[in-house]
This record gives sequence, C-alpha cells and structure tokens, in this order.
Amino acid sequence: MRVLAVDTATTSCSVAIVDKTSLLSEFTLYREQTHSKHLMDMIKAALRMSGLNFSDLDGFAVTRGPGSFTGLRIGISTIKGLAVVLEKPVVGVSSLEALALQVSYSRDLICPILDARKGEVYFSRYRFLNGHLKNQTKERVAPPDKAVDDFSESCLFVGNGALLYKEIILEKMGKFASFAPLIQNTIRASTLAYLSMAKFEKNDTDDIEKISPYYIRKSDAELNLMKS
Repeated sequence: MRVLAVDTATTSCSVAIVDKTSLLSEFTLYREQTHSKHLMDMIKAALRMSGLNFSDLDGFAVTRGPGSFTGLRIGISTIKGLAVVLEKPVVGVSSLEALALQVSYSRDLICPILDARKGEVYFSRYRFLNGHLKNQTKERVAPPDKAVDDFSESCLFVGNGALLYKEIILEKMGKFASFAPLIQNTIRASTLAYLSMAKFEKNDTDDIEKISPYYIRKSDAELNLMKS
C-alpha cells in the first residue's frame, strides 16, 4: 500500500510518500507564500525522489482540520483533484490527532494545540493506551486559558499553539505542564500517512465528492453573511 499524504493545516506544508513499512520520501517547507505556490512541486519532487509515478500510488491522505481555513482548502482541493483523476481513495486525518501521535511515547495526557488566530486555539486531548491513540475529548476551539483551565493531572503539550501560549499554559498548570521538543510541533505528512493506513485496510475511506475542511468555527465570510 503506497500512500501520498499532504498537510497544509498550518504555516508549514508537508508532503510524504509511505508504504506499509517504510517512509519513501518526505518534504516539509516553511514559506511566507501561500501553499498553492509550491504544493504541486513538492508532490512531484516526492514522487521523483521515491522513483514512483502517480499511477503507482494506492491512495491519498490529507489533513481535514482544524487549522488554517485557506491552507486546508488548498490541501484538500489538490488531493481531491488527484484522487478523481487517478480514481484512488482518500482518507481525511485530524491535524490534532497527527500531532498527538508524534508524541505518543508520553505516559501523560497529550494535549495538541494549534493556533486558531484571534486569540484562540484548537485543541483536544489524547492518551496512548495499549499501542493505540485514544481520543479523550472532542476537538474544540477556545481562548488558550480556557483550553487548560480544567486539568487535574500532568499533560504534554504539542503544536504551534503550545509554543505561542507557553507562558499562559505554565501560569495555569505550573509543574504539571511539559512541552514537546521543538521538532515535534510541526505536523509531518508521514504521520498522517501512517494514521490513514488502518482505514485504507478496512476500506473506511472518505467520499471524494464530500470530503471537506473541518474548521470547528465559522469562517469570517460566513460570520459576515450571518450579520448581513
């Protein structure tokens, strides 16, 4: 099973190709430009470095959110286009779950946090139990102090929101808060690829026509429309 995965949920852009047991290629890029400027070039480079063609792929994985509204649209629309043309299945993956898996070695509660702008964060909570990542709460959006105001145990924080609001988290939680190494705060496309494998094996894939970004909160355009 060869899966090409794309993450465009945050300011970083990541593309990876994996098979059942190996990472074949991976590129992660930070640029001020919109992801649409370089995403297809990264996909083509990943294929070239893997020695593969589009026809060699068995499926696609993509972050469905939460995250940047524009970034998610770019990633999902690109993967939808490829999936339709190549007639390959697609699996959408939570950006928060991907971050949590990257620190699954933790025995503490895992709290991935992404910057949601406007003084808010996207967050959820996970545990790694018996070799599996288990979601403990729904994915939510809230101000950073509200996202950490009901903890009663040690927690490992990961994600760009954890970096941005580290002082607030420490003020609220003190010694009960720990933070992932810097390199793990960036979503890696290879992580989503491996998260998608179990769904591909069960044929639990998404409807290509219906897969769409999961924003949690409404976009500015939707809010403005409601006010008009």
